[in-house]
Amino acid sequence: MYDIRFPLKPLYSNSRALIIGIDSYKSVQPLSHAVSDAEGFRDTIIEKLNFSPDNITCLLNEDATKDSILRSFLEYAQIDIDYDERILVFFAGHGHTVTGGRGEVGFLVPYDADIDDLSSLIRWNELTGGAELIRAKHMMFIMDACYSGLALQRSIGSGTTRFLKDMLKRYTRQVLTAGKADETVSDADGPIPNHSVFTGHLINGLNGEAATDQGIISANGLMSYVYTKVANDPKSKQTPHYGCFEGDGDFILNYTSLNSDNADHGKDMDKLIVIPAIEEDEFEQNLYNKIKKVKKLLSDNSSTIELHDYLVSEVQIFLSRSTEDHFSTHHSFSSDELQNRLTKYEEISLHMTVLLLCVAHWGNEVHLKILQKMIGRAMDSLELRRGSSLWYRIHWYPMITLMYYLGIAAVAGGRFDSLLSMFSTPVAITDSTEMEETFLDSVRKAMLELAQSNMWEKLPGLEKQYTPLSEYLYELLQPIVDDVLFTGKSYDNLFDEFEVHLALAMSDAGTQLHNSDWGHIGRFGWKQFHYDKGPLLRIIENADRLDEKWEPLKAGLFGGDILRFLDVAKGFQARIQKLNWL
Repeated sequence: MYDIRFPLKPLYSNSRALIIGIDSYKSVQPLSHAVSDAEGFRDTIIEKLNFSPDNITCLLNEDATKDSILRSFLEYAQIDIDYDERILVFFAGHGHTVTGGRGEVGFLVPYDADIDDLSSLIRWNELTGGAELIRAKHMMFIMDACYSGLALQRSIGSGTTRFLKDMLKRYTRQVLTAGKADETVSDADGPIPNHSVFTGHLINGLNGEAATDQGIISANGLMSYVYTKVANDPKSKQTPHYGCFEGDGDFILNYTSLNSDNADHGKDMDKLIVIPAIEEDEFEQNLYNKIKKVKKLLSDNSSTIELHDYLVSEVQIFLSRSTEDHFSTHHSFSSDELQNRLTKYEEISLHMTVLLLCVAHWGNEVHLKILQKMIGRAMDSLELRRGSSLWYRIHWYPMITLMYYLGIAAVAGGRFDSLLSMFSTPVAITDSTEMEETFLDSVRKAMLELAQSNMWEKLPGLEKQYTPLSEYLYELLQPIVDDVLFTGKSYDNLFDEFEVHLALAMSDAGTQLHNSDWGHIGRFGWKQFHYDKGPLLRIIENADRLDEKWEPLKAGLFGGDILRFLDVAKGFQARIQKLNWL
């Protein structure tokens, strides 16, 4: 399970396209504007998206046989394609759907097809199956044809936000089709002369109509635009179909590189893009159904027991998947294995973590007691797993991400009672001392050990970062936090605010225990040197101004004592200043 995000770069090293347009068929009813659509699409991606004509294969009419289409497509699996490339596949022509024993099966109709002979058609999964052989990180299929049988996953929800560089580094296979099986594709009367309704709106979108305020056109943004325009076009009787069949990245159509020079200065800046709104009910996956159920249970005080049992089942699943059988501590170290383990930990803990996030954000006093119980039981995964090797330390990673998800959710809702409840959750760590500590104490100890091991610097792209763990989690958490809490551009401030509270709470806890005043320095640390008022200073000034009315103190953080808070905070600020991260 290799996470391809790690070796990938936030840019495209090359761009390729396979474009097919068929008006005149050998034995199928002709079309009027498929060739014009293909040629218009080709010209647009050359002029607007900087595709080189030398990297575009264009098959029109009699050149678009089944054999030539498949050969041209599978050639991408045989030539020396780089992982950081992007590939567009455009088809304008007839589509066909056949109902089988397991549902509808979609086909593309090549020039030499015989509709009565299925072996002469191109089955959709011939392309999806072939796509997994192609190394390019981003592929997008755009089909001006109507057919069904596409096994597509949910696209990124409209109105949500994503980091541009993060999307450029995530693998994806995306699809946009003109319509479904029972619909008639309009081969003319589009918004552009000599183009279909679908391709006309598609070209308009690529010409800038689908761009964000920052001028960026993503595949999800383009799909949203085309869906809305085609579905509402008075000359259209079709509804586009879209989504992805693999991966969670986003094909960026008009943006090929990012200036990453700032990474050499120890910090990493990224750009949030907003997915345009769309008038359609989104596809729902298992996790999003679970989120809806937990929200419903949280809204009904009579459902407390059911909520408890529902969350218990998720914690039990996590515990069963996090044993040493799945994460051996005897494996030799390598960067690849480290990357694989982090990805696997993220996958097995995601559902449990996101559901507990909902409790931290919306839960009442009774729900917070359930939250504490779930955190404590999740910590059972660490039983008897103390050791000196890096693999023992990495086993704490799901608890670190849990702390971050829940903490950001609490801050986003102004729920400092949730934050205190989480920090103070008692957990029993079984070792030779049989000691009991809080969730904050345990995570603090784990993060300190991992920081001392320089583990995060071992991941590609984080070697030169001032705060590598913080940078990594900043991008990892954002998509889920935005999907559940709709944070948008406020995410950056919420992340910083939580990390400040986490760092100061850790420092305060260590001071109270008389062992160390260490606290984790996140992204807010380097911001202290690059802004007039960084996140830490803003929080100190706000607390000093509000005094005992400051919400974290009212909730009981820092013992409710403003002097205790200021002593810890100003001492922490002085330690950061000595780092001189200019």
